[in-house]
Amino acid sequence: MTRYRYSPKQLYTVVADVDSYHRFIPFCTASRVLTAPPRDRLVPYDVEAELKVGFMSFEEGYISRVHCRPYQMVKATASSSTPLFKSLVTTWQFESTSKPAPITASKNSLQPTNIDLPGPTRVTFDLTYAFANPLYASISSRFFGQVSELMVQAFEKRCVEVYGRGQS
Repeated sequence: MTRYRYSPKQLYTVVADVDSYHRFIPFCTASRVLTAPPRDRLVPYDVEAELKVGFMSFEEGYISRVHCRPYQMVKATASSSTPLFKSLVTTWQFESTSKPAPITASKNSLQPTNIDLPGPTRVTFDLTYAFANPLYASISSRFFGQVSELMVQAFEKRCVEVYGRGQS
C-alpha cells in the first residue's frame, strides 16, 4: 500500500487506459482493448484486452478480462485459455485519504464524492501469477520478484508524464 499525490480519478484513469500499456509498462510490447467500454463509464464495466509481453527473445500474447469500477478499482484476469499463464491477476485499488466536503451527491450515486479531491490517495496493488510453461517459470523465478515493483514504478512515471508531480 502506497500513498500518491494524485486523486483517485487521476490514478484510475491511468490504470484503466489499457490501450496505452505498451507505451510505458515494462515487457509489454502491445496492448489493445478488444471490446468497447460502455458509453457511461461511471458504472462498473468489463472489457477484454489483448496484451503481448516480451523478454529477451521471447514474446507471447494473452487475453485478459479487465473489470473496472470507476475511480475505485481495476482488476485484470488473464483468460484461462491462454497458453502463457496458469493464472495471472492484477488488482489496483484507489482510496482517497483527503477529507471530502459535506456530501452533496444523491444517495443513489454510485460514485464516491471525493474522487476529484487532490491527493493523497492510498493505492493497493496486487499481482499474482503462475506461468504455464516450465521454461518461462524457470526464467521468471530469477527476476520476476521485481515485476510488481517495476510495474508500480512505470505507473508512477506515467502519472508524472500525464499530470505533473501531483499535489500534496
